[in-house]
Amino acid sequence: MKNLIKDLKTFLILWSTQSLSQLGSAMTGFALTLWVYERTGSALQTALLSICSYAPYVLMSIFAGALSDRWNKKKVMLVCDTFAACCTVVVLILLKTDLLRPGHIYILNVINGLMNTIQQPASDVAMTMITPKEYYQKTSGMRSFSNSLVTILNPVLATSLFAFGGMGVVVYVDLATFLIAFVVLLAAVKIPSISIQNADKTSVWATVKGGLAYLRKQDLILVLILFLAGVNLVASAFDAVLPALILPRANGGEKVLGVVTSCAGIAMLMGSFIVTMLPAPKNRIRVIYITMLISLGTENYLLSFGRTPVLWCIGQLIGWILVPVMSANLDVILRTTIPVDMQGRVYSCRNTLQFFTIPLGTFLGGFMVDKICEPIMASASPEGLLTVFFGSGKGSGAAMVMFILGVAGTLICLGFGRILRKYQYADENA
Repeated sequence: MKNLIKDLKTFLILWSTQSLSQLGSAMTGFALTLWVYERTGSALQTALLSICSYAPYVLMSIFAGALSDRWNKKKVMLVCDTFAACCTVVVLILLKTDLLRPGHIYILNVINGLMNTIQQPASDVAMTMITPKEYYQKTSGMRSFSNSLVTILNPVLATSLFAFGGMGVVVYVDLATFLIAFVVLLAAVKIPSISIQNADKTSVWATVKGGLAYLRKQDLILVLILFLAGVNLVASAFDAVLPALILPRANGGEKVLGVVTSCAGIAMLMGSFIVTMLPAPKNRIRVIYITMLISLGTENYLLSFGRTPVLWCIGQLIGWILVPVMSANLDVILRTTIPVDMQGRVYSCRNTLQFFTIPLGTFLGGFMVDKICEPIMASASPEGLLTVFFGSGKGSGAAMVMFILGVAGTLICLGFGRILRKYQYADENA
């Protein structure tokens, strides 16, 4: 244990403080989601919050990694965190002057998304540089653990703080966590620098093409990325539909949504412990697609047909417990396959290809609820099959969308599973 702490000292400091800042940001995001839905009652307008965050991420990520490979990782993280904090301050000012509108939040989310786009490849590479190779799986499990805690705590804390002192208190806590993470990164974390030959002489576009060329040569990584793009399409649509499923129901509401959301974090927390304790599997590829088949093939159906918070929570637990297992195995494959001096540009290309489906899925989920399935259910016969399957009243259309997403997720996993079976991955640490 002493050797573990000594070897991972820098990682532990950076990981813990950045996770604390992530918690503060997530609390503000959750509170703003409730704020927008309360004022609009629209799944699509609420989904626009995520779309505005991910649109710049998808459009610019492929260039961000190329720039990240050239820039000092620590400086990139500090500058991006500062811009994100400034956006939070603007929210606070608009809130205090009673000028805050959904449109303002959309614009600020675009800026935050751009900063995250630049910061993430720098952060990913920094984590690789400060982590010994033999600890990759453990540290991946630890990062999943912190993400799980954030998912568990942010809706509960955000709701409690909002009830105690309003949106302003939530924002103040967010800014305090940012300040802690900023000072620690500035003063207590040293990230090694890596030199890239001819980096200054190579254009950004040439660097981007280098990342894409690497992916074209690595068939396994490319197929995994496309598979997870399909998974993200379904998962992001699910995220857009969930508030519309729970908030309008008589046995739903904000508190229930917070509990159901927290169950996803609890499940990921359990999955993170599993990852940390398990030995390396013999076939990481099989683990990746089977875990996603179980997740997408159960959660959507349980939330679609379930009528009680208990079933919604069970669906979340089953759907999310295996996500850290998938993430850890994918992380090991990427980190052991891609050279460190190529990781920034390759990760950014990966981000564009793997996550471009998130804004599409988010829009699709909100659109299907508001424009297709809710109108269908509103006109459905009280004794008809649709009402028997999905219930009645507002929220039944969201249940119908959940069922459609369950079918789509199952087909995606089965289809890519057949393709991935032909690939082999040799893990020298297994």
